[in-house]
Amino acid sequence: MNIANLISNYEEAIAMILFGIGFSNLLMQNNLIKKIIGMNIMDTSVYLFLAVKGYIVGHKAPIVVDGVQSVDAYINPIPSGLVLTGIVVSVSVSALMLALTIRLYRRYHTLNLDEISMLIKKEEK
Repeated sequence: MNIANLISNYEEAIAMILFGIGFSNLLMQNNLIKKIIGMNIMDTSVYLFLAVKGYIVGHKAPIVVDGVQSVDAYINPIPSGLVLTGIVVSVSVSALMLALTIRLYRRYHTLNLDEISMLIKKEEK
């Protein structure tokens, strides 16, 4: 890998590093709140990647002003729409996960997944 390519595409590299941090946090933590935080870091990295890919240097937001209607003058609005929709969905999913986490804590008095699994197995017997 050429270091010049990495430097010129540092936004994409940061998005990939953030995704790796969130994914490893999601896999390695036993605490439910930390898993939710890891999932939110992954979401944010995807939105950063989409925003970077949708931006074109020197172009403006797709709002027609001063009569300029050339497609070459504006950025693509699709990635921005995807990011906005993704943010709305991720907030809803995070709220649902936190609500379920609260229910689990009230029932089992712990947020550790291993302890919850053991308590569920004891209940089944």
